[in-house]
Amino acid sequence: MHFCRSFGLIAEDDDGYPIILVCGGKNIGKSTFHRYLLNSLLNHIPCVEFLELDVGQTEFSPPGCMALHLVTDPVLSPPYMHQCEPQKMVYYGDVSCERDLDRYVETVKYLYAGYKKETPLVINTMGWVKGFGLSILVDLIRLLTPTHVVQLGSAERSQEPAALTPEFVQTAAGWQTKGKQHIQQKPEPLNSLSEEEEQDNHLNLQAGFQRHRLMRVQSEFPGVGDRSSLKFRSNVLRDLALLGCFSQLQPLDTGCPVPLHSMLPYQVPFSAVALHVLHCDVTPTHILYAANANLVALCRIPNAVSSQANGPVLLPQAPICDCFGVGIIRGINLEKRLYYILTPIPVARLKQVNCLLMGAVTIPHSLFRNQPGVIGEVPYITSDYSFDVSGAGKIKVGTQPRRRGHVNAVS
Repeated sequence: MHFCRSFGLIAEDDDGYPIILVCGGKNIGKSTFHRYLLNSLLNHIPCVEFLELDVGQTEFSPPGCMALHLVTDPVLSPPYMHQCEPQKMVYYGDVSCERDLDRYVETVKYLYAGYKKETPLVINTMGWVKGFGLSILVDLIRLLTPTHVVQLGSAERSQEPAALTPEFVQTAAGWQTKGKQHIQQKPEPLNSLSEEEEQDNHLNLQAGFQRHRLMRVQSEFPGVGDRSSLKFRSNVLRDLALLGCFSQLQPLDTGCPVPLHSMLPYQVPFSAVALHVLHCDVTPTHILYAANANLVALCRIPNAVSSQANGPVLLPQAPICDCFGVGIIRGINLEKRLYYILTPIPVARLKQVNCLLMGAVTIPHSLFRNQPGVIGEVPYITSDYSFDVSGAGKIKVGTQPRRRGHVNAVS
């Protein structure tokens, strides 16, 4: 990894600031690499921007989020110890992008629009690099036009993904974008559009494609890519990140932690915020059951929330909007039409919130199980539960994405 130092030397090159995209399979060392890279750049310049696109293993944000951060201090601790306020953040609502690839790509575009190109940019990507994951990665390279692509691999893995050379990226088929050879092989319709219009319609970015410098790095540390050698699994790291976030709710002058039911929540009227459940359909009559004692993202949508006479305000579609952080709906008062929300977000930010999004990211179980000072029944936990109730238990949902042509054929 000696060449990381070269990024610091070219940080103020005549061609502008570098955009460095780091990619590779799971457990290959991407997190360690981008921390080393950030620290190396900070030895030469005061700040670096960081675009985190790995929803399952975030660096500075809560799990399930995608964000653009401005990094000014060296990164010397694990993610759960340096959660910070982003420049721009969107709640995707899952630890994998499989459920909605289009929303993932559109979120990337939304975040990248906030990059002002006044500092170097480091982009961390997810570890899904085969099949549709590779298609998404090709889209990212075309959309973000990095100057450098660092592709991590390992000699211990029998099947490594293709080298992401400029030639490969130009010809490969993405999820939303089309490769050069796919455009050439497409038969022309009778009323053919102009080349520029066709490129816009198919999100073909070949005209503005910029060749990047590919740097392939072979990870040689013992146990690379082997999950059994990991000290902490990804789900544990996600729980630690959320616990680090909610630890800000704890008072500093007490010797023991305060349980959830003893914390003073914010009272939010039903009419002040809109609700939406991401990646699945929930019957409107069951929406409050899904929201109670659940993790929510506190967001802002551009349109004003229109109040309804009865029940909560529901959004018909998943928005791509600014997210200020996460919270817990500690309880719901149907008579007063109030949500009781616990969140470490500052009050100034809370005044801008008008949307609550729920996804597949859940509250760490330890927050419920380990509530000190509780005698008798533990709040939010029960052993008297009937799995015969409609919707009870685990539901297996097929999340395998399909090609656009297959989706259109079914619909």
